[in-house]
Amino acid sequence: MEKTNTEVATPAPAPKTLKGILTSDAMKEQFANAMPKHCDPDRFSRIAITALSKTPKLMECSQASFFRCLLDLSALGIEPDGRRAHLIPYGKECTLILDYKGIVELMKRSGDVVKIHADVVCDSDVFEHDMGEIKSHTYNLKTDRGAVYAAYAQVTMKDGSTQSAIMSKSEVDGIRGRSKAGKSGPWVSDYNEMAKKTCIRRVSKLVTMSPEISMIVDDSEKREFANVRNVTPPGSLKKVELFKPEEGSE
Repeated sequence: MEKTNTEVATPAPAPKTLKGILTSDAMKEQFANAMPKHCDPDRFSRIAITALSKTPKLMECSQASFFRCLLDLSALGIEPDGRRAHLIPYGKECTLILDYKGIVELMKRSGDVVKIHADVVCDSDVFEHDMGEIKSHTYNLKTDRGAVYAAYAQVTMKDGSTQSAIMSKSEVDGIRGRSKAGKSGPWVSDYNEMAKKTCIRRVSKLVTMSPEISMIVDDSEKREFANVRNVTPPGSLKKVELFKPEEGSE
């Protein structure tokens, strides 16, 4: 009887590098399962790879922390584009920091918010407020506004009501002092924008968002201001099985 050789197909080895995992069908499927229907997992993966190229230190972070941040973002429907959200390496931990533009997008997505305005208040401005309600804020664009002494954010709801957050400069600086990036980056180069972001973040707590989104936003804030190792990943993602690559891989 003639013998025949039978080829046995062996499964392809699982990718080990961050870029390899990001381009895998299994990872894209996890993104697709977490993100809103209007989002594209292929595009999300490409933007995540671009983020790795722009910030090579992310490849030194643990893969579990890196993909946890990406899965949080995919659940929010926000891409890691460096405009609405930032992936920041702190040692071996990747930390998700939501930009104020990302928070604004989430608030508008709630359906209850029709307008969001934030600004800093300077010595030469005319600023009136009463019991947390902003009455007016005007200033002359032809003259120097002077030093910043406060910041605020105001949200106008669909029913015409408003929610506001007003913070003195000392309050903003207190928040800055607790931030891991308080002595570098945008806190140094774009202080006014960070002051407005701080107020936007505070007023966002007064806007109704889904429990899952609120959990991830709160988790992002805790990671920015606390030891990342003491923060529990969002409950909405606990059932998502992350890749378990070998230690030391990119």
